[in-house]
Amino acid sequence: MLEIKNLAVSYGAINALHGISLSVKAGSIVTLIGSNGAGKSTTLRAISGLVKPQSGEILYAGQNLAGLPAHQIVRLGLSQVPEGRMVFANLTVHENLMMGAYLQHDKAVIRRELELVFHTFPRLKEREQQIAGTLSGGEQQMLAIGRALMSRPKFLMLDEPSLGIAPLLVKTIFEKIVEINRTHGITILLVEQNANLALEISQFGYVLETGKIILSDHSAALRQNPQVKSAYLGG
Repeated sequence: MLEIKNLAVSYGAINALHGISLSVKAGSIVTLIGSNGAGKSTTLRAISGLVKPQSGEILYAGQNLAGLPAHQIVRLGLSQVPEGRMVFANLTVHENLMMGAYLQHDKAVIRRELELVFHTFPRLKEREQQIAGTLSGGEQQMLAIGRALMSRPKFLMLDEPSLGIAPLLVKTIFEKIVEINRTHGITILLVEQNANLALEISQFGYVLETGKIILSDHSAALRQNPQVKSAYLGG
């Protein structure tokens, strides 16, 4: 569904990605793990059209996304849940969700998507008229995911969904990610520092280090890899 070939991205004189290649099969959950500054968020931002690649290809269903504006990429069915959630703090939960549906014009479709989001995250229904900035970190993460789902994505990218969230809610968020994948058939590319959790719910994983992919394998194999265990799994 997604294939990246020799993707290079620079911020001025700083090379963030050094010609990485990876692929994501339709219907799967693939995780990208690595330490801070490895280039994980840059990879997602390049796919989303938020940063311009220096070279390489980003193929989605055979179409090269490199150079396309972000809103056109969303229209093709790719949505990103950004690191730090980035909810509109002064808007209500309902208004935030409607922002996710800005490309939808059919009211019946918007209503149906809203019902699906509330079915997935009942807590958002309870807080529909609450100001988003007053939600807990976990609830804001639910809202950020719900907002992305309102665009009816076929491919969902999640950037550090466990960041700054209470451990109990982290478990819930990851269960919901699996549910979104299995129930809605949405392909997921997950960027996550909690490597153990990410590898537990994904089928395949890539390890990114200083802008280069140093390892790739089935998630179960990566969990047993001594190098991964030592660097990312605390053992």
